[in-house]
Formats: sequence, structure tokens, C-alpha cells
Amino acid sequence: MRTPLRPLAIAAAAALLATACGGESDSGTGDQGGSLQGAEITVGSKDFDEQLVLGHISKLLLEDAGASVTDQINLGGTDAARAALVSGEIQHYWEYTGTAWISFFEEDDPIADRQEQYTAVAERDLEENDLHWLEPSQFNNTYALAYAREAGDDLGNPQTLSDLGPLIENEPEKATLCVESEFPARNDGLPGMEETYGYEFPDDNVTVLDTGVVYSATADRDPCNFGEIFATDGRVAALDLVVLEDDQSFFPLYNAAPVFTADVYEQYGEELEELYAPVTEALDNETMAALNARVSAEGQRPEAVARDFLQELGLLGES
Repeated sequence: MRTPLRPLAIAAAAALLATACGGESDSGTGDQGGSLQGAEITVGSKDFDEQLVLGHISKLLLEDAGASVTDQINLGGTDAARAALVSGEIQHYWEYTGTAWISFFEEDDPIADRQEQYTAVAERDLEENDLHWLEPSQFNNTYALAYAREAGDDLGNPQTLSDLGPLIENEPEKATLCVESEFPARNDGLPGMEETYGYEFPDDNVTVLDTGVVYSATADRDPCNFGEIFATDGRVAALDLVVLEDDQSFFPLYNAAPVFTADVYEQYGEELEELYAPVTEALDNETMAALNARVSAEGQRPEAVARDFLQELGLLGES
């Protein structure tokens, strides 16, 4: 069964595309008319499902607009993707506003307003690294902790991150946590969360797993009762996980945005802004979660999911 995309988001983005194109569509294929003809762009991404989908969205979108694209999708973690962009090894990937603010710029206090957080990041990265952030997506792929719904009674039915404090103090053997490799070392990850909430998971209770395994391990309660998850991951709903509310508002906003190096943006910036506008408008939390679910829960290829999304949006011809 294919997870449906959110029709209102798609319709709104399609309307935006029609406005940008003056309401004209001679071919009905979404062909961008070669607006990036002659551009050579190496596209990268991080190594988890959402990033693979976003990377392929960019690859297909840029190719359809006439660019010659080199595929470096699935580079590795955040550090690898960022280093490749800063060095010029790649010219583009999608990054998250909260990641840049907390991890790259080492700011302690996130900005609660989506647009203000984006503006602060975009201006800082342009000034310091000559990197250009396009407008961000609607979706916020923030961190969260979750547990299997069927485990609720045994764990005391926690609803917030604050609720974990009494569990850690009174029944530490139940306070087991599975995380992916970056979370224990990030300023916007486990150390900062523990400091904000005033508790610490026992060291022996924290298990580092591959990102995809965290979800199944949490659902199976083996080896952990709680797992670090991403808010827009399709497996949250598919595995019936209960997401704990971040009641102290620790985790920053993580709106994804396309980021380009100066050599590409300075020549094609206007075209890129127009090209990506309907995409970022369409990518809200429900739509991104549906795309992710097609990969993580249904086993579809990220490229096929990306192509289907762009075709539904009217940005690619049928193939």
C-alpha cells in the first residue's frame, strides 16, 4: 500500500507553481525550460532516509531544469556532508536550521520563531562561509524521544520528557535508551537535553544503534524502552510509537532548506529560488512523513519516492 501524500499541501504548492509560471503550461509536463542549462552541480546528502529522498528531489529537479548533476547522495553523517559543502566537493545539499544554529555555530539558545531562526542561520552562513540558504521547508524534523504504546502501563504512561525524571530515579532499570551515533555527542542532543531536564540516563542504559534500528528496537523493547526519533520519520506512526512532548522546549526547530555554494548561487540564484519554492511549500510535516514512510516502512527506493512526489506536484514529466 502506498502512503498518500497530503493533498492540501500539494494543491497549495501547485498553485504557487502556476502563479510563478504565469498560469501557463503548454506541455503539462512540469518542464522548467532549461533554466539551468549549462549549470554543473554536485548534489550530496546525509545518510538517512529523509535526506536520501531530499537529495533525489534535488537531483531530479535540477536535471529537469537543464543542469548537469553529479550524484554524491548518501555521503554520511552531518559532519561529512557539511565538510563536503564547505570545501566545494559538493555544491548543494539540504540542511536543517537547528543543526546549523546549534552544531555549526555553537549557539546555546535556539530561536522559537521559524522564520527568525532561518534568517539568523542564513545570514550567518552567508557571512562566514559564503553559503546560500534558500527558503526553508514547512516541515520541522526535530528530535524527540518515543516508546512503544503497548509499553505505556509498564513505564507509567509518560507524556513529556519531564516525566522521565521520576522513572530514572525510582526505576532506573526501565530507563533504557537507544540512540543513533550523533545524538550522544551533539549540543542539541542527549547532553543538552539531560542538562535542561535535570536528569541523566545511566551510562550502561544508553545503546548506540544504526538510525533505522533504533525504531524497531524501541518498538520491540529490545534492548531499550525509549528511542531517539525524528519527528517526520514515517516509522513513528507505522510502529505505533508514543512521542514524548518536549515540555521545556529544549530541541530547536529543524526546518530543512536547500543550501548552495556561492559559485552556483551567484550565477543561478534567481532560477533556484523559483525552482525550489513550490517544493519547500509542499513539504510540511505530514507530507514529509508520508514520503519517509514509503521508504522506511514500505521499502520503496528514495529516488522513486522523490520522482513520484515531483510528478504529483507537476514539476516533472511522466516517465
